[in-house]
Amino acid sequence: MRAAHMSTDVTTTAPASADAALARPLTQLEALESEAIHIFREVAGEFERPVLLFSGGKDSIVMLHLARKAFWPAAVPFAVMHVDTGHNFPEVIAYRDAVVAEHRLRLVVASVQDAIDSGAVRERPDGSRNALQTVPLLDGITANGFDAVFGGGRRDEEKARAKERVFSLRDEFGQWDPRRQRPELWDLYNGRHARGEHVRVFPLSNWTELDVWRYIERERIPLPEIYYAHEREVFQRDGMWLAAGDWGGPRGDEVVERRQVRYRTVGDMSCTGAVESDAVTVADVIAEVAVSRLTERGATRADDRASEAAMEDRKREGYF
Repeated sequence: MRAAHMSTDVTTTAPASADAALARPLTQLEALESEAIHIFREVAGEFERPVLLFSGGKDSIVMLHLARKAFWPAAVPFAVMHVDTGHNFPEVIAYRDAVVAEHRLRLVVASVQDAIDSGAVRERPDGSRNALQTVPLLDGITANGFDAVFGGGRRDEEKARAKERVFSLRDEFGQWDPRRQRPELWDLYNGRHARGEHVRVFPLSNWTELDVWRYIERERIPLPEIYYAHEREVFQRDGMWLAAGDWGGPRGDEVVERRQVRYRTVGDMSCTGAVESDAVTVADVIAEVAVSRLTERGATRADDRASEAAMEDRKREGYF
């Protein structure tokens, strides 16, 4: 059921007895949750300065929820960081700020606009800033001395992300080499790294989009309204419904229409497409996702359509 407010308090129900809790095998969601909580605790025990990437998107929201469960009743023992493109959906930024305030989190913002102003990156002719996030991300990691960075990447999203281990080593330049991936037999994670290197950690690696939504339903986790069907002014470009905005859209020949849409994934407004939908509750979304034959990124992210290797190329440079 869709939540009517933004409270994300964790509630726990104790089993009747330890024997009762062990009497049945874990459900799929329980197993995924247990694995993710184990990963959070492993990182907290092994690294000095972890940080969680938090954009206000559904995967980062689920990650934060899991982190809060992992350390409850203590506070989350690390900061959250958002790489702000400056072309964000207002609903998502409002949600991010409300959650940070509610749970008294330390928010670090790495700004693409600041990187443009300083000359570290250059604005693209198409107005998209998604690919420009790498430099401010790496600068933010270096400036704050973060040695482990939690990301919400899942293996079902895209081919390059399917190659990632749960612990993914990045060199002193923040770059990823798939040939340096380490084995993770028996859920044993190797966080060893040299000075200047860091490790990207993906607690949701083994989750699917459907798992994420079922977990949101089970835990009654509120999301920004953008994830549910609503009327919005959009225009079509390359077969995708994009939101009008000051990032460079629409162009002269593109017609703005008002349609009922929702977003399966949320990123830079210039490259994140909406899908036409009547799904206004979590149950509706689950039913919709269950029959979809396109991954969320394949259906709604223009930046991943540039080439077969678009995501892998960006990941090698230090992208999420």
